[in-house]
Amino acid sequence: MPKSAKKRRDKAADFTKAKLKLGKGKQLPSNAVDTSFKARSIALPSQSIGHEKNDDAPTTKRKLSFEDLVSHTKHYSSSMRKDAILGFRELLEANWNLINSFLTSLINACVRLIGDEDASVRKALLTFFSWLLPRIPKSDIMPHAPLLLLFTTSAQTHIFPEIRIDAIRFIDLFLEHIPRAVTVGWVEDFNGHGLRVLEGPVQATSTASVVLTPNSKLVVLRSLSTFLQICLSNDTGLSTSAFPEISNPLHTWFLLPSFARPEDYHSFERILQGSQSSAHSHFRWRENVDPEDNEDDFPGVFTAAEMSIASDNLTLQQLADISNVFGSSEFDAVNDRKAELVARLARTLQSTLIATFLDCAPTVFTPSSSPSETQVQLVLAVGQISRTLYAVILQPSASSKVKSTASDDLNTLLGYMTPYFPFKSSGTKDVKVEQAFQDLNLVFSELTSHLLFTTSAESSRSRRRGKARQANNSTSGNRFYNSLLIQTQHVSNYILRLLCGEPMSGSQLGRALSPTAYVSLLPAIWALLNNTSSVHHQSTSDAILNAVISHSIKTSSKSALKRLTIEFLSTDPRYHGHFHIHHEPTSAAKVQEWVSHLPQPLWEIGASNLPASEVITRFLLRVLQQKSQVIHVSGTLKALRSKLVPFFTINHSTRGRVPGPYGKIPVGSPLRRLTLDLAATLLPSADASTGDEMRTAVGLAVVGSEEQEYWAQIQDITVK
Repeated sequence: MPKSAKKRRDKAADFTKAKLKLGKGKQLPSNAVDTSFKARSIALPSQSIGHEKNDDAPTTKRKLSFEDLVSHTKHYSSSMRKDAILGFRELLEANWNLINSFLTSLINACVRLIGDEDASVRKALLTFFSWLLPRIPKSDIMPHAPLLLLFTTSAQTHIFPEIRIDAIRFIDLFLEHIPRAVTVGWVEDFNGHGLRVLEGPVQATSTASVVLTPNSKLVVLRSLSTFLQICLSNDTGLSTSAFPEISNPLHTWFLLPSFARPEDYHSFERILQGSQSSAHSHFRWRENVDPEDNEDDFPGVFTAAEMSIASDNLTLQQLADISNVFGSSEFDAVNDRKAELVARLARTLQSTLIATFLDCAPTVFTPSSSPSETQVQLVLAVGQISRTLYAVILQPSASSKVKSTASDDLNTLLGYMTPYFPFKSSGTKDVKVEQAFQDLNLVFSELTSHLLFTTSAESSRSRRRGKARQANNSTSGNRFYNSLLIQTQHVSNYILRLLCGEPMSGSQLGRALSPTAYVSLLPAIWALLNNTSSVHHQSTSDAILNAVISHSIKTSSKSALKRLTIEFLSTDPRYHGHFHIHHEPTSAAKVQEWVSHLPQPLWEIGASNLPASEVITRFLLRVLQQKSQVIHVSGTLKALRSKLVPFFTINHSTRGRVPGPYGKIPVGSPLRRLTLDLAATLLPSADASTGDEMRTAVGLAVVGSEEQEYWAQIQDITVK
């Protein structure tokens, strides 16, 4: 049988020479051995024989120095980078003096980890910064603020959403410790990082971005709320930047629309401002001054005198115009840009705020369900952002067009909130949730007050011009006013129940108001007192006034709330608002009762709280000097005289005459002479018995003191 073709080819292959092809190298024989090799070097700087290690340098438990930890922050392993951050804290806790030498190196090493792709590294860095920043003086952190904000704002634009959210957490931390550096330039970005910081939360909450989880959205909205509160803290009502000497702890910005001019409002604040809150020093006048005493500093502050005008080359005619010295046009331009930016920001966030509220409201306000803290805080953040924005947009100095648009937007937002107001917790025992509901109620009340102030001002302007508001004739205008009336009625009922101590729901007990909550209620209270849009405005105003006075009388003198109640009720000057006490006899009688009880808290507080005692004394003195029709009646004056006597001297049944609280007031305090002025003001119209009793009590109280001669001079002054 012949051999197959395959066997013949295999037999001939052993004697066939392989043909070389173009471009192909010579083939190696089958028994060739590869003798090539590769070598790699390993860099170990710390183990080099040429490296001199300082044994005296502080190290961690793992024998790592500061330089070693800095090099580990650049390691490819995320666990090594995290351990380096933990090592920094361990090293600084044991050797805090290192911070003076290595602060710059530490910041330079850590800022690169703000946008690290590993979540554990970012969390460790955030914890480390939370521990480090409070321990470093702000003056030492400020030079590094641009570098910190540069890497943080860069992380806000990262492709991964979790890195962007963590960058906002770093912004919150910087807002807590270096707020000025974070917010500067938020109007004009060429002067700081503020505008770039603001763009992060705004873009994160836009509907075009990635859908955020409730926890992430809460981080973003809280950060935005804090940022806006810091930026706009001086713009509530009218900006008082031109009046830096005014500092009223009550924040009576809501009284501004009741005055004809801003200057009248600031003059009124100066009158009621006590010497305890004054930031300037006051010196007693002397006929002869010793030049070596160095007490010739004048307490006045003159902004124009502090400005340098030597290089401006101003002519005499230009110097005659004081507006050129102050640069008011430049300030006005900045304020206009700020108002425009806030209005644009409110319009941009309008849909986001409404959508967030509508997403959370069914779960948060359902009586049968227990809401989560995250959703409750989301609703509260929506209210806080709205309050901050519209408090600036709806201020009296804003243009009518801007206020009209903002009023419609705010009314739309409140329209979604009104069915749930007052916001009540469904039997939950969580203190944080209950506090959030109370804060949300206060925010709703304040937002309603802004609408009332705006509509009241527009109505007054229309009446002065002899024009009717065209919006009333339109369907949208009627809808606006109808919803505002409903909101006003709800807020009025809520305030009455809150001041009377009534519970918001049947399963809860009424709670006393905190000072913070009371201050937050004051704009709504003042708006209701001056509201004329409702047909029942007079009865509502009387009910609110009686509730406020009754609450002030019932508040304990030892409570921190007592001073605030007295300060608010003492703000009844001559102004251009609609609210007047003497219109109703019932209200006048209630005010007389409140004024007659003031000597009692003055005696109980005494020298334990000098600012509160000064508020009471100053109000009584001012109202008596102005001869108010409500106060200046025989019954009220007689009650004041008889109740003020124990403040100076007490007639004890067994111990005889005992010094009153006046004797405990520190020597040299302005309150000592202020109370003497009050006693002298009450003396002229006093009858024989009460006048002699007060004159004797005051005379015994000032015997042997510096005020004895002063009392002798003023006690015979007659005030007509």
